[in-house]
Amino acid sequence: MPKVKTNSSAKKRFALTGTGKIKRQHAYHSHILTKKGKKQKRNLVHTGTVHSSNVKSVRELLCLR
Repeated sequence: MPKVKTNSSAKKRFALTGTGKIKRQHAYHSHILTKKGKKQKRNLVHTGTVHSSNVKSVRELLCLR
């Protein structure tokens, strides 16, 4: 049986916390920042956690069980 490979794009985008939750970055903070307000840009800097409805699919991409 072949080894199960981790999805390369997923391992760059997600990380595990110490308690097992999955961290993610916010979107809309990479370009076209001139028309966005300071408050919006500041709030996009912080990391968030993956929503509970998406945890199963992200764990499959990362080959976690």
